[in-house]
Amino acid sequence: METETKAATKKLTVRCQFCETWNRIDAAKVTAGPKCGKCGKPILLERPILLNDDTFTRTLNESDVPVAVDFYADWCGPCRIMAPAVDALAAHVQGRALVGKLNTDHSSRIAGGFGIRGIPTTIVFDRGKEVARQSGALPLEGLKQLLAKAGVAV
Repeated sequence: METETKAATKKLTVRCQFCETWNRIDAAKVTAGPKCGKCGKPILLERPILLNDDTFTRTLNESDVPVAVDFYADWCGPCRIMAPAVDALAAHVQGRALVGKLNTDHSSRIAGGFGIRGIPTTIVFDRGKEVARQSGALPLEGLKQLLAKAGVAV
């Protein structure tokens, strides 16, 4: 029975925004306020995590839950309009999925690798593989439907 429980435990892999230490977090305990294993500061997963060239691949490949990534730029009007919906999505799916944001101006290598031609673009990944994509600003319900394509109950 204990091995069945361990097999069913899903983990998230994120880097602490304060000390940059990688942490594996039990998805079932996300709402309990996880802290960094090294510096003890909170890892805030009720909001999107910022991804970049250094963190993108590891976060997606080592997280057992789907990851929705908002590809955006600070200067983009539709991106700014969609930002509150992305924030709300992160709060809504805590523990069931991870929501990240990748600034295409700062991480053009990653954005180019996924053929991002227009922003905002949202891509949902499951264990590092793309499962859904939508370009253009989406309301919260549209983001939930996109995430549902990865099997996340929304």
